[in-house]
Order: sequence, then C-alpha cells, then structure tokens
Amino acid sequence: MEMRVLNYFVTVAKEENITRAAQILHITQPTLSRQLAQLEEETGVPLFVRSSGSRHITLTSEGLLLRRRAEELLALEKKTLQEIRQSEKEVSGLVSIGCGEIASTKLLAYFFQKIHQEHPMIRFDVYTASHESILERLSDGLLDFGLLLGSINSDRYASLALPVEERWVILLPVDDPLAGRESLCSQDLTNRPLILPHSIDRQNLIRRWFGSKIPVSFVSCNLTANVAVMVRQGLGIAPVIEGSVPFDPAFIVARPLFPPVTTAVSLVWKKNDPLHPAAQVFLQHAKQLDAII
Repeated sequence: MEMRVLNYFVTVAKEENITRAAQILHITQPTLSRQLAQLEEETGVPLFVRSSGSRHITLTSEGLLLRRRAEELLALEKKTLQEIRQSEKEVSGLVSIGCGEIASTKLLAYFFQKIHQEHPMIRFDVYTASHESILERLSDGLLDFGLLLGSINSDRYASLALPVEERWVILLPVDDPLAGRESLCSQDLTNRPLILPHSIDRQNLIRRWFGSKIPVSFVSCNLTANVAVMVRQGLGIAPVIEGSVPFDPAFIVARPLFPPVTTAVSLVWKKNDPLHPAAQVFLQHAKQLDAII
C-alpha cells in the first residue's frame, strides 16, 4: 500500500467526487479510478459506495476506517520528512504537543517564547484533546509530548513531573447563595446538581473529595466553554480546574474547594523513540523549569 495511493484515497474521500479529486491531484480521472480499484483489490473489501446515476461517492465502514488510518500515516510521513530535512546549522523543525484544557497550558506559551528567542527556526503545534486521545497519538508517533494531569505509570512512556499543580474550584452563578463564601466544603454542595468533567479520572477525583456525600449529576461535559454556559443557565454547579474555563465574572464566580484539591502535572513522551533535535530543545527547557519558578 503506497503512500501516494493513500493520498489519492483520502482526497477522494474528502471531495466525495472522483472528477474533482482528479483535478486537485493533477491526474486523469481514469488513472485515479484505476488506482482506487487496485486499492480495493489489495484490501479485499469495498471501500466506496457509488450512487447509481450520480458521481457522488461515499465510504463504506471499511473505507471510513482506512481513511482514519491513512490520514494518520500521511500526517506521520509529513512530520518525519520535516524532521529529517532540518538544517545542519540551526535547530529547526516542528514540536507537536498535546494537552488538555488546563491552566498549565500557560507553561507552553512560556516555553515557546523562550525557545523561539534562541531557535527561531523551531515551530510548535498544540493539539487539545482528552487524556486518552493524547496518549493514543503519542503512541502512534503523531505527537512529541503530552502535557497531562497526574503521573503516568506505564512502560511505554517517559515522564517529567513539573513543579506546578492545578487547583480545583467550583463554578456557580454570581447570585447563588454560596457565591459569598471564600471556599466550599462537601457539606455545602450535598444537594446541588453537579456538571461533571467528561474524563473518568477527573470524575473519580471529584467523587473521592465528596466521599459519601456525592451529589446527583445528570450532565457531563468535555468542553470547558460549554461548562460556563450551563452554569450560567442554572443547570448546576461545576468542579473545574482553576483558570481552565473562560467565564464572565459578572455572571459566574469561582470558589476553591476546602479541603483543597490539587492535581500534579507531567510532561510525557514515548519512551523508546529518539527525540528529534527540536524536541530535545523543548525537553531541556522543561527540565530547567524547577530553577526558574
């Protein structure tokens, strides 16, 4: 299965039209159709659903799976070529980092600025997603690093514990009776509906803090911007990481938990894969963070 043919396949899948895809790829339509037919023969399964009397085509379930894997392979090929074409005189290349919606993302901005001053040829790409998705992309070689909550106990990944912690707070409407409190304990929140984070690990952390007094929750959410909207509408109160959720203080306030709940932050990378020079520069700056803050 050639990368060139996979690129043809992905282009057709995006355009849903062979004629238009052939124009984009600068090849003839018969050539493209022949390559797709050979790809289906090679895989042994139909990849396209061709509408009778129409040029519009869609993917079968097998085609959808191949598209996902093909896009990952093409992205990995592009990233690899960028790494091996780096200049010998100056460190360059793309450092790709996955992170969740956490306040410690501000560390990335600090690293990027410092590294850019020393190595202006280095570029950065930030991928925001769930903990599980970031680890999957690290495993597939599509990310160099992950900035994640907690520690990683796995033989597949190396990690660096950063000297920062995330503090948890409760978001509630500004006119809520509890908004005047300096902090909130579990007894204060026993009868209040919770809007929980989508992550199971984060849900378990909150449940441990509440203990046997865990309130009812009928909503979970993976996008922090939506959490603020739901709190403002009075759907419930939300435990979140301080600084991770943008909100208007005219409508929402954040109050810390008591006793406090904090979570460590780690920088994670694939253990047995050598880091390219630009990634090595990034890791070196991360290791120096202790001496800076």
